[in-house]
Amino acid sequence: MTKKEIALEIAGRLDKLYPDPPIPLQHQDPYTLLIAVLLSAQCTDERVNKITPLLFEKANNPYDMVKLGRDKIQDIIRPCGLAPMKSKGIHGLSEILVDKYEGKVPDRLDLLEELPAVGHKTASVVMCQAFGEPAFPVDTHIHRLAWRWKLSTGKSVKKTEADLKKVFPKELWNKLHLQIIYFGREYCPARGHDPLVCPICKDFGRKSLFTS
Repeated sequence: MTKKEIALEIAGRLDKLYPDPPIPLQHQDPYTLLIAVLLSAQCTDERVNKITPLLFEKANNPYDMVKLGRDKIQDIIRPCGLAPMKSKGIHGLSEILVDKYEGKVPDRLDLLEELPAVGHKTASVVMCQAFGEPAFPVDTHIHRLAWRWKLSTGKSVKKTEADLKKVFPKELWNKLHLQIIYFGREYCPARGHDPLVCPICKDFGRKSLFTS
């Protein structure tokens, strides 16, 4: 089988397991999604979903977030980790949205990436989940599984994203990135993974997995 044929087979299996994968981060609009994704860096979605209601009760738009101030933002988001850096980013990007975009989150990848604390993955998540634009955000789960399934060399997240975009149809990207994340969490974890029973690795996993 070619890589594209394997990719389509994997996509079919994922679609049976997760036909309608929900967006794991709770949000109401592009702005609250952007903040939630930013907070999820080195933090679990579960914890973020416990903290964002407390934050958004105080400020769920860039105008109120600017008024809330960095110190109060930091106090609220502290359980998410990296609070000083994240609060600075949240406050800074909110100021830019107010000053430059009339309080709206831009729907262009390059403009999102210009915002403080917003990297390529965060911008890609917002593009696909908030605006429905084709993107393939690569997190640690996707990076790991793409290598295990021999769909990417795994040398870098950027390379993994490019490799996956080549083998999966564009119209599947937005759904697939969520499906792979859920699959990685449930069946294909970084540790304690048994490739002999994994629904996908048992057929398409790297041979090295079976001896590790």
